Amino acid sequence: MDVNVINLKEKASLIKELHAYKRVALMNDYEFKLVKVQRSFVWHRHPDTDEVFLAVEGGFEIQLRDKTLTLSQGDMVVIPKNVEHRPVCRELCTIMLIEPRGTVNTGDAGGDLTDTKVEAI
Repeated sequence: MDVNVINLKEKASLIKELHAYKRVALMNDYEFKLVKVQRSFVWHRHPDTDEVFLAVEGGFEIQLRDKTLTLSQGDMVVIPKNVEHRPVCRELCTIMLIEPRGTVNTGDAGGDLTDTKVEAI
C-alpha cells in the first residue's frame, strides 16, 4: 500500500471541467471527491446515507427546506440521511464530498444532472 499526503488545492488545480466528480481518496468504502461547481443543484435526499460537504475553494449555500446554510472556504457540514437539500453555488467553488462509494449525486431525484462517473485524480 502506498501512503501519501494529499494536498486538496493541488488536486483541485488538476480539475479543468465543471461538475465532474474526481476521487482523491478512498477510506474503507467511502469516497473523498472534489468537484468544481457553479450552478444551483436539484432538491434531493439520500435515504441511505449521510453526506459531508467541505468548501475547499470559495463558498456556497446548502438550502434546506427550513433554512439556508452558508459555507465559506474551510467550512464543512454533515447533511443527515433523508434530509432534503439543494447546493447552490452562485460563484465558482470547489467542494469536497465525503460519502459511500456509489452514492448518486442526485439522490432520490434522478434526472439530467445525475452523474455516475467518478474519475480518480
